[in-house]
Amino acid sequence: MIRALYRSATVPGTKPPYDTLTIKVYYPAQFTDSPMERNTGVIPPDRAGAPYPVVILLPGINVGPEAYQWLAESLTGRGMVAVTYSWIAEEMPGFISLTPGVDLDRVRPETFGSGPTCPALRPILEELGRLNHESLLAGVLDLDKIFLGGHSAGGTMALQNANPAWFPQVRGVFAYGGHTGASTMLGWPERTILPVSGEVDVLLIGGTRDGVIEASSHRYGDAASPTGPVARTFDAILPGPGRGVLALIEGGNHFTFAHPADPTTGRAFLDHAPTNDEDELRALMAEMIGIFIQQPDALGRFVEHPLLSKFQLRS
Repeated sequence: MIRALYRSATVPGTKPPYDTLTIKVYYPAQFTDSPMERNTGVIPPDRAGAPYPVVILLPGINVGPEAYQWLAESLTGRGMVAVTYSWIAEEMPGFISLTPGVDLDRVRPETFGSGPTCPALRPILEELGRLNHESLLAGVLDLDKIFLGGHSAGGTMALQNANPAWFPQVRGVFAYGGHTGASTMLGWPERTILPVSGEVDVLLIGGTRDGVIEASSHRYGDAASPTGPVARTFDAILPGPGRGVLALIEGGNHFTFAHPADPTTGRAFLDHAPTNDEDELRALMAEMIGIFIQQPDALGRFVEHPLLSKFQLRS
């Protein structure tokens, strides 16, 4: 059984009303049919497999957390705890949006590498620590096995912040439709790809029909391509003990990873139509991500998968 509970966290250095984010924690539960459970809807965790590794899912800009519930439930069903969150912020004057949290002052050439670029992560980790100390989920979370995963800008933030120097509890990172291409508007030279730490395992997933990445290539002084920045990010993984995995999904577009997709916000109008069944593509991605976290030595099974246009391992 899968259940979830809510918490909130305050982000230091921000001002009301943009200083609070909402966290949803999905966990394996054990229904005992007690009167309290029936009256409150609060179901205790299944402690048989605890402590569980924790996966934090970083959203795309203007993509609600419910778009990632399909993955959160899948990972929880595989014996993990999954975390989604919602944060409304004004990161650029006049632009208020749902955001994974981006510190633009730390992604410039003169500041990049000086500290985390996603201000949401530390308060989320601190709140998870409180949950694991004194709550319904006390002792259930393995906070020494944190995995970051993200979509679009959330994938970029996950990749940039999977740095053991800042978050030593992070063991791996995955991203769909996310890359580390650096914006020329922030002062970076054209075609700059920022490095990804090779100290942790990295899984990069892209879709061959990603119209949003293709239409955004000019931001990085790059040629238009739905998968080029993702592949080049794979090449920029630094040497280290971590595995590197690149998987390009045949027929997947930018919002294949978000279900149900919300066409009323963001830039979905730039996307190409998918050319494969998206339920099948999401099932493949959920399986791949689950194995990446729990059985990374088994990733070789995807080498000849018919729904992958490219699969590459680096160890």
